[in-house]
Amino acid sequence: MEAKKPYYITTAIAYTSGKPHIGNTYEAILADAIARFKRKQGYDVFFQTGTDEHGQKIQEKAQAAGVTPQAFVDGVAKEIQEIWDMVGTSYDKFMRTTDKYHEKQVAAMFKKFYERGDIYKGEYEGMYCTPCESFWTESQLVDGKCPDCGREVKPAKEEAYFFKMGKYADRLIAHIESHPEFIQPVSRKNEMMNNFLKKGLQDLCVSRTSFTWGIPVDFDSRHVVYVWLDALSNYITGLGYDVEGNHGDNFKKHWPADLHLIGKDILRFHTIYWPIFLMALDLPLPKQIFGHPWLLQGEGKMSKSKGNVMYADDLVRLYGVDAVRYFVLHEMPFENDGQITWELVTERFNADLANVLGNLVSRTIAMINKYFGGTVIASKLENEEGTDSEFKGTVSAVKDKVVAKADGLRIADAIFEIFTLFRRANKYIDETMPWALAKDESKKARLNDVLYNLTEAIMTGASLLDSFMPATSEKIFAAFGQESRSLEDCAKFGLVDSVTVREISPLFARLDFKALQPEIEKIRQEQMASVAQAEPQSAPKTEEKPKKEEEKMPEITIDDFAKVELKVGEIIACEKVPKSSKLLHETVKFGDEVRSVVSGIAKHYKPEEMVGKKVVFVTNLKPVTICGVLSQGMILAAEDEKGVLSLVVPEKGEIDDGAKLG
Repeated sequence: MEAKKPYYITTAIAYTSGKPHIGNTYEAILADAIARFKRKQGYDVFFQTGTDEHGQKIQEKAQAAGVTPQAFVDGVAKEIQEIWDMVGTSYDKFMRTTDKYHEKQVAAMFKKFYERGDIYKGEYEGMYCTPCESFWTESQLVDGKCPDCGREVKPAKEEAYFFKMGKYADRLIAHIESHPEFIQPVSRKNEMMNNFLKKGLQDLCVSRTSFTWGIPVDFDSRHVVYVWLDALSNYITGLGYDVEGNHGDNFKKHWPADLHLIGKDILRFHTIYWPIFLMALDLPLPKQIFGHPWLLQGEGKMSKSKGNVMYADDLVRLYGVDAVRYFVLHEMPFENDGQITWELVTERFNADLANVLGNLVSRTIAMINKYFGGTVIASKLENEEGTDSEFKGTVSAVKDKVVAKADGLRIADAIFEIFTLFRRANKYIDETMPWALAKDESKKARLNDVLYNLTEAIMTGASLLDSFMPATSEKIFAAFGQESRSLEDCAKFGLVDSVTVREISPLFARLDFKALQPEIEKIRQEQMASVAQAEPQSAPKTEEKPKKEEEKMPEITIDDFAKVELKVGEIIACEKVPKSSKLLHETVKFGDEVRSVVSGIAKHYKPEEMVGKKVVFVTNLKPVTICGVLSQGMILAAEDEKGVLSLVVPEKGEIDDGAKLG
């Protein structure tokens, strides 16, 4: 028997500073869906997830809670693992960076880097963001705050060890350029290349002395290993990597990783720092790193103070595990951020799960029981009528569509194809009208064939769905007295001679959102109350000052105006800027040139409204980085006293992008 091909998939390890919300949990569910589908394809899958447990933020939280850092992370790691288990993640290893083997290997890696001259001792001075555990220069700050998370930063100066990033930069650039699949989606690759690698890499701080909760540097006891070298190394230590070369069997079998699945906010660490660490260890690089988008609450960021944080356990309590899995997998685009609200989850539950899938299964079972005592036999070709041939072809063809989408990590699209099949099956019922056939005894054979054809569609769909909604598929298999079909068999029609069904409770009973609202409001109030208890009351707001009369701008000459370059640009892509409710990130085409522009117009325009617009931009402003995104221009817009904002657009839409004004 031929050995299965190995497949190693990882999530980013969750930081143990607190309970993960549904946006964090989405990544574990997505990784699980990919891992399950790869197993169905015949791969020997190793799926690793876990927790990142060192750092200053955790040490401070433990002190505030009056417990040791180890006790603090033990509690949070347990909660994270319980949530991952609750949503059905089928991981093979739950990694913790406080595992003794991991700590030993990280300390040995640090020493190896130092002895090889990749690490040197120096001093770091800059602005430090504790939540992000990142140093920034003054020029990198946005409005004096962290460009990644927008929080306060503090000046910090300390002795530290630094990794020589530049030593490996050219080699990494060459690898990325020769392996187009290495960073996905492509827009993320372009961001890393243009914003970081091609601008030149600064040496990376890899140790700290201002806190003690970390892995000690064994040859310099004042230092602990800084978070990213510690955390990123879990991908190999979890497999049994050994600095001395005595690697475990899992490492020998599964490295390099087939897929690192991470949030787009930590792409830099995984696509630049991690590959360079691996190069320094003389190890092959992972085959692919996918920076997935974010799941946002409505129009913005989740916040306990607003009472709008959504947690997996609350969602599961109201909707069930598979409904939550379905929503986050189906609603997340491949590249742009997705939205989640209680209303949206309820709407999708009713429209897709109850009306499409649940209704199809319950109607089919009910009719087989009513008209044939629970058993139908394989359909006969001579009884085909109307759309039967097309319907059977649709059922047999869906497998290839789902595989193609899943192989491209387009899980939302794969699920869409499966539910397209379920919708087609419901339409087939309407076309064939089994209730009408049942009234004519001479049509009994035809009625049998219609119902049998429906069972085949349901079994194929459920077999393709079982990587994404495993519990639901299991219920369907039990109801139709069968087991999950292989992918090969999903491309066939008429596999069984007969089907005997049994009654099951409705897979998804429709929900009344009004009935859910008291429970949702209770969740919201509890969140706000927990914030009020944890934080001191803010000072009362001062009385708003009268609005000043608008100051007149000084007159300028034509020479002054000539210094401003104005061009028409066509917006070819647009998305919200992560962790900002005000900013949009536009990709703008100016003739043969494409630029990145950040604009504070998110409260007035949705990303999808912007795509395709031709707008006037200032194109000779000095480029700046805003909230971690490069901005190479400024969009022109007018705003009146009522707050109505309108973009400055050319009168004739057919004007070429890149056209100059003046």
